[in-house]
Amino acid sequence: MTSAETTRPARPARAPKPKGQWKIDGKMTLNHNEEFKSEDDALNVRQRILDVYSREGFGSIPADDLSGRFRWMGLYTQRKQGIEGARTSKLSADELQDEYFMMRVRIDGGALTTEQLRVIAGVSTEFARNSADVSDRQNVQYHWIRIEDVPEIWRRFDEVGLTTMEACGDCPRVVLGSPVAGVAADEIVDPTPAIEEIRDKYIGSPEFSNLPRKYKTAFTGHPSLDVVHEINDISFVGVVHPELGAGFDLWVGGGLSTNPQLAQRLGAFVRPDEAADVWHGVTSLFRDYGYRAQRTRNRLKFLVKDWGVEKVRQVLQDEYLGRELPDGPAPAKATGPGDHIGVFEQKDGRYFVGATTTVGRAGGDVLARVADLAESVGSERIRFTPHQGVLVLDVEGDRVETVVEGLAAVGLHARPSSFRRTTMACTGIEYCKLAFVDTKDSAAELVDELERRFADDAPLETPVSINLNGCPNSCARIQTADIGLKGQLLDGDTPGFQVHLGGGLASSHRDEGGLGRTVRGLRVRTTDLADYIERVIRRYRADGDTGETFAAWAHRAEEESLV
Repeated sequence: MTSAETTRPARPARAPKPKGQWKIDGKMTLNHNEEFKSEDDALNVRQRILDVYSREGFGSIPADDLSGRFRWMGLYTQRKQGIEGARTSKLSADELQDEYFMMRVRIDGGALTTEQLRVIAGVSTEFARNSADVSDRQNVQYHWIRIEDVPEIWRRFDEVGLTTMEACGDCPRVVLGSPVAGVAADEIVDPTPAIEEIRDKYIGSPEFSNLPRKYKTAFTGHPSLDVVHEINDISFVGVVHPELGAGFDLWVGGGLSTNPQLAQRLGAFVRPDEAADVWHGVTSLFRDYGYRAQRTRNRLKFLVKDWGVEKVRQVLQDEYLGRELPDGPAPAKATGPGDHIGVFEQKDGRYFVGATTTVGRAGGDVLARVADLAESVGSERIRFTPHQGVLVLDVEGDRVETVVEGLAAVGLHARPSSFRRTTMACTGIEYCKLAFVDTKDSAAELVDELERRFADDAPLETPVSINLNGCPNSCARIQTADIGLKGQLLDGDTPGFQVHLGGGLASSHRDEGGLGRTVRGLRVRTTDLADYIERVIRRYRADGDTGETFAAWAHRAEEESLV
């Protein structure tokens, strides 16, 4: 080593690249999403839709509104019909999109009156070609919406207290809520007041209209843990504190997509009357410290992973709440399935009837008949579930069978097969610009075929959930299903799925949530799905131990048993 080398000064450490955290880096615009959000509050696009675009037509809409700010109004352009999956990744968004929209109706807590449901149904039949899918976030999604019709749709919604506001976008999305909030006989705490306070104070407020990315909230006070709390950005889960009584356990940082992460407990107990304030604090923390530089790392889960829950809690308490939250207990193991399918007694002695759709498909004609049926038995309350189900509340005991039979007559089943009950599907290639394969029709056909093949078998002790997704983004929660199917093209152009096995959430049949495993090279053509699923379920029935769930078996089984 020369003397020059020994005396050469060390290079100064390279400054870390900014992550776009407002409280650390300032409000710099590091990508186009942050640029258009900073140039004009996305909420302002509502007035332009009313005054300009609905009158001048689709061609008058500039790109930053069409592909950006429209999301804050619950609007996405849908996929142009006839474009096969092989072209999804080869065409630009402009080439993939049609001049029609998917419109998402925001339904916080899944709670509707029959009057509201009838308006939703009417919009479906008049403006959306009878499309109306019940999503796994308690929303209703239309297709075929024209920009010219949006003002009239909004006018009808406004009259009955409905909205599409912030149903999409980098903002607080719909608040998931227990569909049996306020009525279940075994409820720990009713989250309805907190959900309503958040909705009334903060939805449509400029305070949170520019978050780093979408922000998903869930509340439940039911012991079945029925709102998939492990995969939301923030969740409040009903517990009983030994000194402070009933309240909520606070969870943060959940989310799936291509980088799945289950939420973590902060270990903090939240009283019911302070839940909305704590939600405000966590949301503000995400707004101020969340990463904005890279779109692929903008969810709260990445900040939670980097900071750890101890720091998240400390910053929340010190900078946003100005007080410490008491420590609290973890939720107890789920008392049963969280989908509420069947007939259950309410705390007032009446009953609610829960029925499953087939993979979320309903339609305006079906929803109108549900409203009519409910009112015919004296009910005016409907709930949608985070499992693509529909509940009719407040049914007198002697009218229960009338409701069960009436729902079955329109394709909604309170006593479904295990396959119809637990199969879920996203929108898929029919309308989604990101999808590679069909999901809805494939899933419905799969359910019919599995019912036929297992018709003579004894029911599974624990139903096996099957979730189909048209792309890697996991809108249908593939990583947390017993059998999760991620859509992709095999051999270049053949529709098929990568298989995830053994996922689950605490609300299903797991002691705790967990992500599924993949088997190297395991891909299944769409046309072979029924054969594969029949084969793997029969192996589970033959090889599983007594009382062992499919998820537990799938995680311990040798790979040759899973292919």
